[in-house]
Formats: sequence, C-alpha cells, structure tokens
Amino acid sequence: MKKAEVRELYKKKRFELSPNELEDRSEAICNLLFQHFQLAEKTISLFLPIERHKEINTYLILEKGMTLDSKIALPKMNVATQTLKHLLYESQSQLETNSFGVPEPRFGKSINIKDVEIVLVPLLGIDSKGNRVGYGKGYYDKFLKKCAASTLFIGLHLFDEYEVIDDVESFDVQLHYCVTPSKVIRFEE
Repeated sequence: MKKAEVRELYKKKRFELSPNELEDRSEAICNLLFQHFQLAEKTISLFLPIERHKEINTYLILEKGMTLDSKIALPKMNVATQTLKHLLYESQSQLETNSFGVPEPRFGKSINIKDVEIVLVPLLGIDSKGNRVGYGKGYYDKFLKKCAASTLFIGLHLFDEYEVIDDVESFDVQLHYCVTPSKVIRFEE
C-alpha cells in the first residue's frame, strides 16, 4: 500500500472507534508503555492528541510521567520550516491549540534535542520494520534524525496490525518499538 492509502485507511478506522473504545485503547497503551519501559526520571518527548482526529489520549501518559518525575518535553511546530522544538511541560496554563488542532506549549523552558531520551511518536500506520505513516509533513522524521544515537523511538498505535508500505523513502526514520493496545513490538535494526 502507498502511504496515502495507509493514511486514509487508518483515519477511517479511527473515526469508527467509539469514545469508549478510544479511551480503552488509550489506557491499554499507557499501561503497556509503563510496564515495559523505564520512564521514571527520563526526558520524554510526548505529543498531545489532536482530538478531532481521534488520536490516542496521551494526557494519560503525561499525568503518569509527571508522578514519576519524568521531564515531559512537548513539541511546538514551526510551520514555516516544518520543524519541531520542544518545551518543558510545567502546567496546563502553557497549552494552547494551534490551527492544526495540536495542543502545544505557548511558552516554557526549551529542551535540547540531544537531551531527549525517549520519543513517543504519533502515527497512523506502521509496517513490520518500524516504518511509520504520519500525516505526511515530515516534522517527526526531521526531529528524529537530530536526536542522540541512544534515543529510543516508540510509536503509539491504536491498532494491532501492520501494513505493507510500498513507498518508504530514504529520509523516513524507523522506530525501535511500537506499543499497541495489546502488545509491545520490537523492531530489529
């Protein structure tokens, strides 16, 4: 399947989820994430959900991470350069929703990309090698390429299945792991 087809398939699948199904899947992913990965006292890049796109409720991860003294770095989009910078989350008052529906910090302490230890990566679909399909703008691929070599990239996927992605590009960055509602998948290098 081409990325555009994967994108459309999973947008449709998301919209078919009831609010209860979305919340149950979000809770299951959050629980598996904290069971399988050491997140306490780590610097974690965490995206917040675009609610109109029925993205995973990552506020559950934010809340639990804060109780474990994790430093939560939230991305802020630069639309002109299609890049992300990260600001330290300290309180709900920092957040505003941008024109794309993405909750992001208006202000805060900047976090150096090289200090991020774990990146929780949004995706619509994924293949068996850890290649992901996002919304197609390349924000995350650019960001992941600048991370330290030791940084873990963990995708969060609302569905348990893979797709075959026929048009993987050289600039696409593979993930190390993916957490779904029922399992944690490790991708071989």
